[in-house]
Formats: sequence, structure tokens, C-alpha cells
Amino acid sequence: MNYEKIWNEWADSAQFSGVFSVSDENGVVFEKNTGLRNRSENLPNNINTAFGIASGTKLFTGLAVCKLIDENNLSLHARIYDLLPYDLGQINKEVTVFHLLTHTSGVGDYIDEDNEDCEEQLQALYDKYPVQLWTKLDYYLQMITPLPSKFEPGERYCYSNSGFILLGLVIEVVSGVSYQQYVYEAIISPCNLKHTGFYRADSLPANVALGYMENCDGYNTNIFSLPILGGSDGGLYTCADDLDKLWRAVFKHKIFSPNMLMEFIKKQSVMSETKSYGLGVYRYETKNKLFYYAVGGDAGVDFFTAYLPEQQIVFSALGNTNVNTYPLMKMMFNTI
Repeated sequence: MNYEKIWNEWADSAQFSGVFSVSDENGVVFEKNTGLRNRSENLPNNINTAFGIASGTKLFTGLAVCKLIDENNLSLHARIYDLLPYDLGQINKEVTVFHLLTHTSGVGDYIDEDNEDCEEQLQALYDKYPVQLWTKLDYYLQMITPLPSKFEPGERYCYSNSGFILLGLVIEVVSGVSYQQYVYEAIISPCNLKHTGFYRADSLPANVALGYMENCDGYNTNIFSLPILGGSDGGLYTCADDLDKLWRAVFKHKIFSPNMLMEFIKKQSVMSETKSYGLGVYRYETKNKLFYYAVGGDAGVDFFTAYLPEQQIVFSALGNTNVNTYPLMKMMFNTI
């Protein structure tokens, strides 16, 4: 496979700042490191640089919930009203863990990405709720519980950030520790993900990419445009090598059992003719092949990671600007 050709044919390859990596069971087969992780100090991105992955974090949340289910600590069909010790306001009482995991809950979304003015609404939200206060998941409830339901639970697929915040709260109640700690103990540490974590934006460790947004004067960082600490709907940092380890650990049953894996990757809700959703993971079917993937995008963040079990290929793009990598992922889907 000529991955260099795919890279060169991607229209935005020259503007991309980040890491694009393709690996098989023997290791990396193609890699591009471009741009800077720190523009002020002229520090380049490299293969071990950790990047924010925005909603790519939902993959980790799905894995964490399914691990609790696999260990019989949680039921897929438990109602969140029976699990969470909070006033859930207008959230439908019939919403279950399954509905949240499959984006079929209908819960009102505090970041409604179906709206054309989503970015303006998000900035208004940050103005009202300063980003430095977004450190605990129960803080989000004041933005979620007053919202009316969008539809009845189970009616259809509709992407929901609120739903995954609620799943994070379920993880905390069931595990007895914070969401971030549980993900570390259940996934990050056992899978030996050395450059993955929920890092505070105001105290990033070494070799972590700052996210950059373009403006009329050049670029500024995204520190005032994202929650200061990632939660269960977004905000984790990771690197290409760790994503390779993660996919292979999942499919080698190092996180949960073979039966749970089948449920995790099974078509649970339908998005389109080619796309569907499992229990926290996207599915893409083309040319008689089935890919599993996760994506994320936010201010100064653009991300995807995908796995093709048939050939044991992992390919990931982690960017620290708003160059859209989705076309690159589609090119990979349609070429491999």
C-alpha cells in the first residue's frame, strides 16, 4: 500500500500540523510528523508528542463502561435515574446506559452540534461558565438537566455530548473513584499507554502539543476555549503509539472479554448507509471491509484513529490546529 501517495494526494497535507501514523502488527509502516507543538519555542511535533483528542475521548469512556458491564458491576439496560444520586431535571426517566452509549438517549445536549451556530453557543457557554471551573463532571449537570429532551429514548441516533457526561458520572458512582482515575486504572495503565492522560491545560507535561487557533494576527492557543481538565465527553491527551497499543489491546481482549468485545463493536445504532455506532465506537463499512474508528474536533484540535481488524492496521492523525483530517480518513477507508 502506497501511504505516501495517499498523504500527498490529501489536499491539506502541506498545512497539517501534527502526526499521521500507519502501523501493522510489526510496527510503524508510514509516518509523518509536521508542524510545531510549541510555536513560541519552535519545538516540533514528534511521534511521541501527546495531542488533545477532543471527542476521541468517548472511545475511552465507552471502553470503561463496557469493562464495568463485563465485570458485572453495571447493567447495560440500567436506568440512569436508578444509578445517579442527582436531580436529573428534565432528563427522561427511561434513559438507560445503553441509550447513552449508542447516542440514542434524546437527552438535551449542552453542546448541540446539530445547530449551525454551535460555536457561538459554545463561546456563550464558556462566558457564563468559565473554563477554569470545569474540573468535575457534576459541574456539567447545571448545563444539562434544564434542557428538554430532543426525542424519546431509543427513537434514533443523535450525537450527544451530554450523554457521555452522564456516562462519566455513572462510572464514578459505580467505581467509587473519579472518572479520570478510573480510566487511568482500567485502561491507560494496563495497556501501558505512556503518553496518555487527562492533563490540566494550565500545567501540561513535557512533549504535549499546544492547540492553536488562527486569527487575524497569527495564532493563539486554545487555553481559554476548552475546559481546563478533560471529562468523559472530551479532553484526553494521547499519542499515535499509544493509540496503536490501545486498539490491539482491545482486540486481544486485554480490557474485556470476547463476548463484551462483540457487543462493543456490534452495530447498535444506524447513522447512514455506511456508518453506524457500537457501544462507544464508530463503524464504517466499504468495499466489503469494516473499520472501527473514533474522531474528535475542537478549538485547536483535530483527530481521528481507526482500526481494520482484517489486516490489523491502525491509522491515526493527531493535529494541533483546525486543519480538517476527516478527508484523509475517508481516503484511507476507500483505499486500503
